[in-house]
Amino acid sequence: MGNASSTLTQYDIEEVQEHCNYLFSQQEIVALYERFCQLDRNAKGFISADEFLSIPEFSLNPLSQRLLKMVDGLNFKDFVAFLSAFSAKASLQHKIERETQLPIIASKSVIFKVYDIDGKGQVTFKDLLEVLRDLTGSFMSEEQREHVLVWVLEEAGYTRNSSILLDDFVKVLSSPGLKMEVEVPVD
Repeated sequence: MGNASSTLTQYDIEEVQEHCNYLFSQQEIVALYERFCQLDRNAKGFISADEFLSIPEFSLNPLSQRLLKMVDGLNFKDFVAFLSAFSAKASLQHKIERETQLPIIASKSVIFKVYDIDGKGQVTFKDLLEVLRDLTGSFMSEEQREHVLVWVLEEAGYTRNSSILLDDFVKVLSSPGLKMEVEVPVD
């Protein structure tokens, strides 16, 4: 599984479904496998950082360099588990925590890890500011970014001096209307 020259058996499909908590249908897993094989150009059984960057939507994402640290070298099963955190069927808790056996992600939140820049298990004002800087580029001044973050933190009951732990992060992201989803096109 994960090698471009191999095919998925029914057993493989069911194993991957179980690994991703049944958040993808068997048809979606087959479609993801076909895409995985296209990305795995040298049929190594895993996708390298360069291969991930060949996905236009991924390479254009301002957070792609942070995400690359988490996805470089994923085999097919872990690739699907990673994507399951963005499934429309996933609960918010699953999306944020996504406790998996992924060696790269460990049992940390995929999303939390993007914001926890120094990897210390907490998100600080400085971390949030750096991510917002990546997302907004030259469209916002540093002063505007700081103003927005102070307002958002205060709305959530925090200050610029607060450190946000994973549980706090879950509360902040639990706001209505927040969407963290990916659709799997099935031909």
